[in-house]
Amino acid sequence: MIKYRRALLTLALIVFTSLLNASAQNKATSVNASAAHTPQAARKQQDRRVQTVQFESKLVGKILPYNVLLPVDYNQRAARSKRYPVLYLLHGLIGHYSNWIEHTRLADYAQPYELIIIMPEGNNGWYTDSASVPTDKYESYILEELIPDVQRRYRTIDSRDGRAIAGLSMGGYGALKFGVKYPERFAFAGSMSGALGAASWTEADLRGLEFIWRTLQPAFGPQDSPTRAANDVNKLYRELPASRIAALPYVYLDCGTEDPLLSTSHGFVDILLARKIPHEFRQLPGTHAWNYWDAQVQEVLRIAARKMRSLAASGKSAAH
Repeated sequence: MIKYRRALLTLALIVFTSLLNASAQNKATSVNASAAHTPQAARKQQDRRVQTVQFESKLVGKILPYNVLLPVDYNQRAARSKRYPVLYLLHGLIGHYSNWIEHTRLADYAQPYELIIIMPEGNNGWYTDSASVPTDKYESYILEELIPDVQRRYRTIDSRDGRAIAGLSMGGYGALKFGVKYPERFAFAGSMSGALGAASWTEADLRGLEFIWRTLQPAFGPQDSPTRAANDVNKLYRELPASRIAALPYVYLDCGTEDPLLSTSHGFVDILLARKIPHEFRQLPGTHAWNYWDAQVQEVLRIAARKMRSLAASGKSAAH
């Protein structure tokens, strides 16, 4: 337990360091942006193919903006009837929908792929319908509001074969949870540095790490709550009926060798191996920080695009 809590404390320090660095980068960006009201700057922003949708969620009762990164040819005349697969890319704890655009070269990395990339706002809700806050319905929001809104606004492939989900840390947890709870919706589920034990962490585990507990307790409730059981990623994969394994999306996960969450990834992989669930796991040099995720999101793009392309070409879709 002492070793476990030390790992979580290390994680907390890493997260705060990343946030401080990100804040400094944002301040520098805002200073530069104040002088960027020129035609050249406007063209450059347009070239990045990024749009922001100010979506009003009725379930959550607030504006939940999301960023959209469009394929290179999306607005070209020749592609007007073309439809595209979608990757939903989730942010981490204390993060926001803008993180992926601000802290990685996602727009550059996505250029070779014919993908629409959606980056939603999840606040600190753990992509879960809260056990105690009636309006914190961040799981239902993704499924019942966000995905339908994206399908209405953009030329998407409206099927499981054309939909993938991935994320970092809290978002990695969310992506693998969506994959097992709603396999009929996604062809690929990917986690980078996933906080996969979140639904089982207790207040005692997080003593001294109250900022994490303050997000977990309202989301999951007390230790014996039904919400915890229904959203415990390890439990969901471990107890999945054998007859449903073939219907799962392809599972990808990675974690840095210096990341305190590496052991949780190892534990999850043990479950996948025991259940013979198709997956890919990588551990690479790195910690819980943006330089690691900037590198690994390139692999997520490559593998997600390949899996969806393969399913589309074969015409196979697990009975959904």
